[in-house]
Amino acid sequence: MMIDRLNPIDPIRDPQKTAQTGKVSRPARGDSIAISSDAAEKAELYTALEIAKAAPEVRADRVAELKAKINDPSYMNDAVINMTAEKIADQLLG
Repeated sequence: MMIDRLNPIDPIRDPQKTAQTGKVSRPARGDSIAISSDAAEKAELYTALEIAKAAPEVRADRVAELKAKINDPSYMNDAVINMTAEKIADQLLG
């Protein structure tokens, strides 16, 4: 009885042993990235927005200070009223 080969592996060669290849080049040590100026600007804007969102909407210290000034009779004079009216008019009229 004769047994034919079942696959193309040469029985003399060891199929587990592979041919030696050239050395694998290793990448340089350490990674690096580059951030565009546009990305850096957007990151800065995002940080500023997060700080603004975290801030209280009403600044109680400023409100208390302004209430104290308005209640002070010596503060409310014609010069302050005229200056305030001019600023309001400038804001409304552009």
